[in-house]
Amino acid sequence: MTTKANNNLISIGELAIRSGMAASALRFYESRGLINSVRSGSQRRHFAREVLRRVAFIKAAQTAGLTLEEIESTLASLPDQRTPTKQDWEKLSRSWQGLIQKRIDDLTALRDQLTSCIGCGCLSLKSCALYNPEDIAKTRGNGARYLLGDKPGKQQNSK
Repeated sequence: MTTKANNNLISIGELAIRSGMAASALRFYESRGLINSVRSGSQRRHFAREVLRRVAFIKAAQTAGLTLEEIESTLASLPDQRTPTKQDWEKLSRSWQGLIQKRIDDLTALRDQLTSCIGCGCLSLKSCALYNPEDIAKTRGNGARYLLGDKPGKQQNSK
């Protein structure tokens, strides 16, 4: 691969080293359409150098707490599936602020309630008798109802 056009391509191994990602993760991202490769005559994957920036974007978005589905949707919103620019990052990261704030609020609530209640279906019958008499929380749905934001008190309708 010595042609000028191919000088802009890097192997999956080089992409893995330079991005700090396992080659298997890069193949998974490719299978999800998050990144694209071209195949050499021997069917080896090669990536445009700009894919490094796209992988960095994906890692930053995951660090911010976005799911792969949210990242896919974000990348799909870019014209021609291009690699995000600095301006794209500024716009997209602002749009995530509400989502990130909700996660912060949820974690803060979890931290604040952690010592008094694990959320019912509980391990402490003594404590839960106060917060969940006669297993009222089960009528509110599955999961740790109080940690999900339900308040102890009056019975609510099932969700």
